[in-house]
Amino acid sequence: MNLWGRKWSRRLIPPPSCSFLPRTLDSYIPLDRGVPLPSCSSKAQPLYLTSDEGYLLKAAPPALNVDQLLSALRCPSSHRLLDMIIGCQVTREPPNSTERYTRWINQLAPDQLLTQVFTSNGPTVIMPTWFCSRAWFTHVGPFDEGGRGVPEDLLFFYEHLRQGGAVVRVDRSLLLYRCHPGAATHTILETTIWAHRVRFLEEQALPHWATFTIWNAGRQGRRLYRSLTAGSRRKVAAFCDVDENKIRKGFYCYEDSQERPKPRIPVVHFRAARPPFVICVKLDLTGGVFEDNLRSLNLQEGRDFLHFS
Repeated sequence: MNLWGRKWSRRLIPPPSCSFLPRTLDSYIPLDRGVPLPSCSSKAQPLYLTSDEGYLLKAAPPALNVDQLLSALRCPSSHRLLDMIIGCQVTREPPNSTERYTRWINQLAPDQLLTQVFTSNGPTVIMPTWFCSRAWFTHVGPFDEGGRGVPEDLLFFYEHLRQGGAVVRVDRSLLLYRCHPGAATHTILETTIWAHRVRFLEEQALPHWATFTIWNAGRQGRRLYRSLTAGSRRKVAAFCDVDENKIRKGFYCYEDSQERPKPRIPVVHFRAARPPFVICVKLDLTGGVFEDNLRSLNLQEGRDFLHFS
């Protein structure tokens, strides 16, 4: 059974060879990325400057090649879904900035555009490349205009998914994505992002599982356990790890619990653990060792495990 159920599983759209032709794009108003944008209200202005029926680019900077994006979408298709967010691959500037993140957004497989929505990386297609219909934008709702410190792209993306929206990436690098210290993303606290991610995980994924294992008995895994509601914590069957010291101790005691006796969660080797897993190990950071361990279990992402790194 697919983790997301029928509503999401039918949204796994193949990449650009099965995209569609936008009907109109009456006006395209690029934003001036030379000026930092403190809130989403500025970013949303291009949405309101397009025609009522046309398709629109979301917060597209001048470095996005709009003509190439439209060309990439002009492929015949049997799909005519109007509830897509479409993005593209990017080229980072400077080239060596956020290398792991850039590899992640460029190399996700089509199905991972949905299964990896819980990671700390945020939306699986980045907001400067977003392209969607005005009708769908109106349906999902406006951006949260709370100002600096609000992760408006993540909140909109989560609501898009709640509504059953599809996610598609054009597998061509059409955006020069600049990294600079004045970027609005630096104003958002990690704790704010964490709280939204945990809520979304509990809302969209954990109800599908009677029990689950947290992969990582270290700081991140324990933090996730403590952040869960009491009901979700009761579903945690075990932690798993490769650290012999943690495995030898045999358990994690939740000292902050008001329960008596305090919960003691078993800690086992990952090969002795039972799926499904919520994985709190960072990707692309162990020289392939973690990825090899995970691959050796022959599990299916989205059904047997989810990444929450």
